[in-house]
Amino acid sequence: MPSFTRPITALRALAFALLLTAQAQAQAADYRVDTVIDGLEFPWALGFLPGDRMLVTERPGRLRVIEPGADGRPTLRAEPVSGLPPVLASGQAGLFDVMLDPDFADNGLLYLSFAHGSVEANHLRVVRARFDGTALHEVTPILTTLPAKSHTQHLGGRMALLADGTLVVGMGDGNLERTDALRLHTHLGKLLRVHRDGRVPDDNPFVGREGARPEIYSYGHRNPQGLVYVSRDRTLYAHEHGSRGGDELNRIEAGANYGWPITTHGVDYTGARITPYREWPGVTPPLTHWTPSIAPSGMCWYDGTLFPQWRGSLFVAALAEKSVRRVPMRNGRPGQQDILFRELGERIRDVRAGPDGALYLLTDNAEGRLLRVTP
Repeated sequence: MPSFTRPITALRALAFALLLTAQAQAQAADYRVDTVIDGLEFPWALGFLPGDRMLVTERPGRLRVIEPGADGRPTLRAEPVSGLPPVLASGQAGLFDVMLDPDFADNGLLYLSFAHGSVEANHLRVVRARFDGTALHEVTPILTTLPAKSHTQHLGGRMALLADGTLVVGMGDGNLERTDALRLHTHLGKLLRVHRDGRVPDDNPFVGREGARPEIYSYGHRNPQGLVYVSRDRTLYAHEHGSRGGDELNRIEAGANYGWPITTHGVDYTGARITPYREWPGVTPPLTHWTPSIAPSGMCWYDGTLFPQWRGSLFVAALAEKSVRRVPMRNGRPGQQDILFRELGERIRDVRAGPDGALYLLTDNAEGRLLRVTP
């Protein structure tokens, strides 16, 4: 009898582990996904308006309104919002993020980010505008990245508001001269911070430094496309695309260097080594990285009531993995991740936590969909 003790104990442990795994999978899959709207052309970002209405950006350069129809079900308004400024739509360039002002109910202001200029000389631009429900008015540029760059890759485009009401926007490295991400004379490869009217905050980390652009908040980024401020943690989180591997989730600190291209866990698309270093003195390491790459896009913080088991988590939309990563956060550190919604088989461009507690997804294709996730 004693000789069987160890095998029986091992089998029990294995059975218990399998049971826990099955329970975790069942919990993670305890949702339903419904199509809210289809027929969107490469939708990029979602914003929630009062009165059960939503705004959706389409990368080719349209801002669309979703509103309750005559039967109460969501419908896509036939005509896009008018008054949108000219958008460069080519390659990765186009209309990107939409964000409502904290006082939108009173002032009707919103913010849009998009590619501006020509293929040969383009910028990331952020404008502020007043939305009357149908059209944009008083469209005012508040940030245009400098200098102009050629080609239409790595424009970043996500926006977030900090607790003090200032606006942060991510700008990619342009995918031409990578080391520009580490140079302070250019906006390429940076997170940028301005007041909502475009003024530069006096406490930005490089204000007054000779040769440095005063809008720079952090640097050493490749192509940041996820940006969330979590008031509970008083923390700004950002993620960015690596090359072939090395996608990163970072905690953003003012003035910090995040290393690209001196440090990365990825390699070039050709398989060539970009750098031998994954760490370097003075470089802030990522909280986690995804290697091989999942191609992270949108990101949100979930603290709703419909999914109690998901509260206190970052949700990361993934294009290449065709999924959403749930990243539970505790004391500012990421825990064990769940990989969700792979059964859809679609590239996910954006993920948002709705005011109703549901999770909303935008799929990235020419016949894109807005999806609603509920228990």
